[in-house]
Amino acid sequence: MQFPAILTSIALVCAASVLFPSPTYAQTKEFSQADSALLEMAQAYKQRDRKRLVTLLQQVRGHALEPWAAYWDLSARLDEASVPEIQAFLTRYSGTYQEDRLRAEWLLKLGRNRDWVAFNREYPLYRMNDDKSVRCYALLADHLSSATDIHTQLRDTWLSLREADEACSSAAEQVLKDHSETTRTVWLRARLGMENDRLRVATQAVGLVNPKLSKTVNEIYLNPGKYLNDKLTAFQPKTREMVTLALIRQAYLDPAEAAHEMGKLRWKAQLTDEERNWLWGVIGKRAALKMSNDAVDYFARGTASDMHDDHLAWQARAALRMGRWTQVLGSIEAMSETQRNDPTWVYWRARALLRQPATEGANAQAQQLFQSIAGVRGFYEQLALEELGQRITVASRPSPLTADEKVAALQNPGLNRALYAIRIGLRPEGVREWNYATNLHVRGGMDDRALLAAADLACQHEVWDRCINTSERTRLVMDLEQRFPMPFKAAVVTRAGQIGLDPAYVYGLIRQESRFIMDAKSGVGASGLMQVMPATARWTAKKIGLATFQPHHITDRDTNIAIGTGYLKLVLDSFEGSMPLAAAAYNAGPNRPRTWRGQAGAPVMEAAIWAENVPFNETRDYIKKVLSNTTNYAALITGAPQSLKSRLGMVGPKNASIPETGLDLP
Repeated sequence: MQFPAILTSIALVCAASVLFPSPTYAQTKEFSQADSALLEMAQAYKQRDRKRLVTLLQQVRGHALEPWAAYWDLSARLDEASVPEIQAFLTRYSGTYQEDRLRAEWLLKLGRNRDWVAFNREYPLYRMNDDKSVRCYALLADHLSSATDIHTQLRDTWLSLREADEACSSAAEQVLKDHSETTRTVWLRARLGMENDRLRVATQAVGLVNPKLSKTVNEIYLNPGKYLNDKLTAFQPKTREMVTLALIRQAYLDPAEAAHEMGKLRWKAQLTDEERNWLWGVIGKRAALKMSNDAVDYFARGTASDMHDDHLAWQARAALRMGRWTQVLGSIEAMSETQRNDPTWVYWRARALLRQPATEGANAQAQQLFQSIAGVRGFYEQLALEELGQRITVASRPSPLTADEKVAALQNPGLNRALYAIRIGLRPEGVREWNYATNLHVRGGMDDRALLAAADLACQHEVWDRCINTSERTRLVMDLEQRFPMPFKAAVVTRAGQIGLDPAYVYGLIRQESRFIMDAKSGVGASGLMQVMPATARWTAKKIGLATFQPHHITDRDTNIAIGTGYLKLVLDSFEGSMPLAAAAYNAGPNRPRTWRGQAGAPVMEAAIWAENVPFNETRDYIKKVLSNTTNYAALITGAPQSLKSRLGMVGPKNASIPETGLDLP
């Protein structure tokens, strides 16, 4: 990596800046000591060791990453800091990520303290505007100062939060007093909390209606059947909503049992149509997640207009799995405009239109839908391209970056601080600063040419994840070679050839697993380029004959590639060469896709339909991205047009005539 160039560029930028002194560190003992102090400060910040932070801060004055050090120090003691001290920080580091991040934290403090005068003074200066809690406080402040009707904006923000939140619930509590429609939003929030197994979300919401009912929500969560058996009547709105929560919980635990409960006369008579329709959406979704053939029929017992987008997405998936194209079309057309315009549902809507009785209008609409998304950017974009009779190819690269464009990236203070932070081991901080510089510092983010230049800077320094992610943000132009780099090409291609793997498939998987970060480590312990788990590494090393393997070897590039590709080959062979099944196995373990492909007698379906029905969000996304990546890499490696469809193939139960292999795969 070209670390001296990073230091040089930092020095160039900071020397011209008056915000903080220019770094004078060279790669000397002094430089190393300052970097060590910063790393120690990062740990002290995580531990909220305020005394240690104050001591260390003096050791990094003048360092290129001083804004981070100053931020850690002040953030850790923000509750006790004076307003002049906070304002001095915001002024000194004006224009930086750290300024905006601290302002967000201060706004949260001001909101909690109900200091609306100061809040309203600072909020217009908040550039990122990415914190939903701050947004809710802003809505509350607006409502209190001018009696503005904030119900719709609050509803959209609050319902999108998966976890309990003080700011939005406080705003809802206030608005509840002034807007009767908010009661409806509160109960929707409670339903979503129960549906997503977020008990605190449900209890917090119900507590706004009646604090005494929070205890009942806890009881429902633990034993919904008992609550339902004890509840003979539910004519009052609050009681109906509590019954609805109990039935939602029952559906989460056992959708078939919930469906049986819904058949009882008292719920047919006492619940409203809206409540029953929502519940059939929940029951259908839970059944679809279990890949039950009953899911489609459960959905059909409700009305789509009272179901939310997640219900409708799973209704469409279940209908796809069963080949019920009319229901696929109906589900998609009932979605919100935002979800309906997602490439996933644009593609399947077009496919469903083509399966309806042939009409010139339907065919024309389908072709128009395919054309609206067709391209090489993603999974469904590529499939749409193939539906139009084209293949995936490498488009001409954009015009070369000019010297001025490269210099602008090179001299961007935020980008340089990000590269420096990543270099010395502060990757999370570096990533946040990089993303802020490219996407948030200027409203709307950098334009396409600036993004290409920033991505190029990251590529030059072999910070591949920022190279890829930044290049992916371009809107009107695309540099496929920049988006799909091939580091370590000799090692990957050679190893893939030795064991009979498509190198494009290996690259497609590595790009999704680690973005080519050699020391990447996941939250569950997977390591290296190919994100191999320790137990899997030990097992695979024995299988492929790496007799000298030790656990610490997994971070070595070539060892990681050898073990990762070795395991991928074993998985691929176990699933009869199916790339989608092997990708699923690599991400979620081999036993799950064995179950997901179905038992003898289950339908054989397009792999795209099968992948869309994978019940794990992460794995479903992973399969699609790995196969899309693979197709683009194949186009780059071979220079020939490629087909995603040919790589997908069909998925169904294992052929009984083929011997079972790989049952010991971890």
